[in-house]
Amino acid sequence: MTGYVLQKLGYALLTLFGVVTVIFFLFTILPGDPARMMLGQNESAEQIAVVKKKYGFDKPVGLQYLYYLNDLSPVSFHSTNKEDYTFLSKGKYNSAQLFTIGNTTVVLKTPYLRESFQKNGKKVSKVISETLPNTVVLAVSAIIIAMFLGVFLGIVSVLFKDGWIDKLIQLVSTLGMSVPSFFSAILFAWLFGFVLHEYTNLNMTGSLYAVDDFGEGKHIQWKNLILPAIVLGIRPLAVVSQLMRNSLLEVLNQDYIRTAKAKGLSFATIIRKHALKNSLNPVVTAISGWFASMLAGAVFVEYIFGWNGLGKEIVDALNTLDLPVIMGAVLVIAIVFIVINILVDIIYGWLDPKISM
Repeated sequence: MTGYVLQKLGYALLTLFGVVTVIFFLFTILPGDPARMMLGQNESAEQIAVVKKKYGFDKPVGLQYLYYLNDLSPVSFHSTNKEDYTFLSKGKYNSAQLFTIGNTTVVLKTPYLRESFQKNGKKVSKVISETLPNTVVLAVSAIIIAMFLGVFLGIVSVLFKDGWIDKLIQLVSTLGMSVPSFFSAILFAWLFGFVLHEYTNLNMTGSLYAVDDFGEGKHIQWKNLILPAIVLGIRPLAVVSQLMRNSLLEVLNQDYIRTAKAKGLSFATIIRKHALKNSLNPVVTAISGWFASMLAGAVFVEYIFGWNGLGKEIVDALNTLDLPVIMGAVLVIAIVFIVINILVDIIYGWLDPKISM
């Protein structure tokens, strides 16, 4: 089992290295001057040259790549020369010095995602830490809705198999998997936040926290979570309901279910006490994979509903060409994907020792 875990961790590190490399070169080859993006089009050549030197934009692409890896690495190398990009300036990192070799200092630090071009030099890690929790709240809420409602609809489909209720649920599930999230978001915002606002009291846009009219502080607006969570959960809900229906029908054909029927147990009792638990395995697998997808899928949903999460931050950064924020946010989402997948693989290996052999 230890070897299996180490192997998976090795694959995860290689995948992460590949993601970092793709992110860097993808945004480095984009047309435009990063220094001019930071300062605007009307700045002087001298100011642009200073920014290029400060952030290493005047160096060859290969050297910039090494700088990027050095910034992200928890163990990094820094020059004692104040003129170098890698100079360990105070406040740039949360670091602990390990040892010094000549003009190079080796430190243990938190990964440095650099600074925003458009937020007055605000650290990207700070931007992400302020928005990621809102996205996590939205993703968890959507998963909970999808899981419980999807399992319920799957059971109802089985109870009314081949009836009009079953066919209606299948139709709704198919539509849920087919309709893009951005279209569902626009439709729900217009219908429930505008047309039916008098009855639902829901807003077309709004985030988790709102500032009161007197500016005295933030307070939570849970009702703003309802529409984006439902929209974000529609597609996984459709998948879960289909998986639950098919899995439950397969389990009901097992021999031990026939034995339970022969004992005179009611159909509802058989499902509740015997079939339901064994039918949840594919559902759990689907949910674990969907949660990571929620972070990426929340981009359009957050933007349309005005939800101040990481997805909306990415769209805003794309509109303003704030490359460090885009790169940092994409990297964080990729890390979440990798971590969740590696945890699922390890759990599978623990549950089924044959997998880890």
